[in-house]
Amino acid sequence: MSVPKNLPPDHVSEIVQMALSDHVSFADIEREYGVGEKQVKALMRTTLKTGSYKAWRKRVRQFGDRRAHYK
Repeated sequence: MSVPKNLPPDHVSEIVQMALSDHVSFADIEREYGVGEKQVKALMRTTLKTGSYKAWRKRVRQFGDRRAHYK
């Protein structure tokens, strides 16, 4: 899945902030911006530094294993 190209920069910034939050799910992001989970991950990969992206993915995976409805 590729990063959506028609997003304004302020929406990209908001999506990144929402994705970094532990209290916002991928479903919430998709409902508000129409960007699916795979697109959010691709966007995060291109936006964040490599180490930050890997730390974020690790955190999302760990929380996902502990909770039924996380991200």
